[in-house]
Amino acid sequence: MKKLAASAIALIMVAACGPTGGGANGAASQGIWATGSSTVFPFATRVAETFAQRQGGAAPRVESTGTGGGIAAFCEGVGVGTPDIANASRPMKASEFDTCVANGVDQVLEIRIGSDGIVIATARSGADFDFQPQDIYLGLAAETPNGSGFQANPNTAWNQVRAALPSQAITVYGPPPTSGTRDAFLELAMAPGAEAIPALAALADSDEDRFEVIAHTLREDGRWIDSGENDNAIVQTLTRTPGALGVFGYSFLEENLTQVKAASINGVQPNAATIADGSYPLSRSLFIYVKISHLQTTPGLAEFIEEFLSDAAAGQDGYLADRGMIPLPADQLAAVREAVRARTPMARPA
Repeated sequence: MKKLAASAIALIMVAACGPTGGGANGAASQGIWATGSSTVFPFATRVAETFAQRQGGAAPRVESTGTGGGIAAFCEGVGVGTPDIANASRPMKASEFDTCVANGVDQVLEIRIGSDGIVIATARSGADFDFQPQDIYLGLAAETPNGSGFQANPNTAWNQVRAALPSQAITVYGPPPTSGTRDAFLELAMAPGAEAIPALAALADSDEDRFEVIAHTLREDGRWIDSGENDNAIVQTLTRTPGALGVFGYSFLEENLTQVKAASINGVQPNAATIADGSYPLSRSLFIYVKISHLQTTPGLAEFIEEFLSDAAAGQDGYLADRGMIPLPADQLAAVREAVRARTPMARPA
């Protein structure tokens, strides 16, 4: 399996080509521009490399800025100087959609490209972990239940969270607030872990807003460490930091299996099968968002999307599966292609 270094080199090369973006009022742009999720980045870069080889000319510009940052740039407006595509490792939020519409980005294709899992990993030489959902919350939440109220998280070692866990300090490197991986981790790991605790399950029923704050707030005492948008850097940190854990996308685990290993959740290991069927609890969908107006004005954009959804790329035996993405079932991929062909704009998220 190819390492991400080649993709990083490709990014530097195409970024050097200068600003690109969709055209406005019929004006052609200089090239295709995609920005956003660090998880989608290696997939989009691989498609960009293949597209350039097949079409000739410069590869599309692909940036890793995090899902939140990518969607924010995407929603700034239409035309030259704005991205054609936002890469995302979670669905667009209603508030983001509203920002898009307010800025004239009112016709957007939401394209699901495949699935991924979020892993909690450690160096291959480290201890084995089998987490229950509540372990993750109790280890990483800023506040935990204490009688009828809450207290600053007192746990400093994993065996304080649950005796069966390894006796090692809680040190977890993970993505920053701008990352879709961070958002998905809060939704898929922290919130279910909180709901598994009776006091917090009761709070979820009585005060949903308060529950969300408690469940989604990570500790800031040095036990959880924001590590930027480069998931591959987290992998390298784990190899240099004995006992530390890291949170990142499954594709990065696949790329680095000689260096790191994943914890299981409820006894389920992350792999292609458990992510595809949803039995691994931290499974998620991956998306790209495309401005419909830019399909008319950005040369090659429609063909780039076609390459992204081709059997050669997104199919069961496609090159994106080799990179670590879990492909959509054939019928779902066919439905996505049809929506793209019809240029059916997404509805406002619930």
